[in-house]
Amino acid sequence: MFFLSLLEELENVNFIRTHYHWNLIKDDSDDNKFVDCAINAGVDYIATEDKHFHILKNIDFPPTNVIGIDEFLEILKKI
Repeated sequence: MFFLSLLEELENVNFIRTHYHWNLIKDDSDDNKFVDCAINAGVDYIATEDKHFHILKNIDFPPTNVIGIDEFLEILKKI
């Protein structure tokens, strides 16, 4: 718990508590914790090379943008 307390003090760390589980990824349900966190945090993208996340591109709600690592790196270069 001490370590988590230290993390909470950092200005670039936000703890996201998920209150709803969307269960959008059926083929690898363990990946859903990342999707739930991303939706609750209101992120712009989920950057991953995990093929299980591709199903999110076919789901309209809740909106989730899945991009590959190369595309994410291109976005970072523009910042």
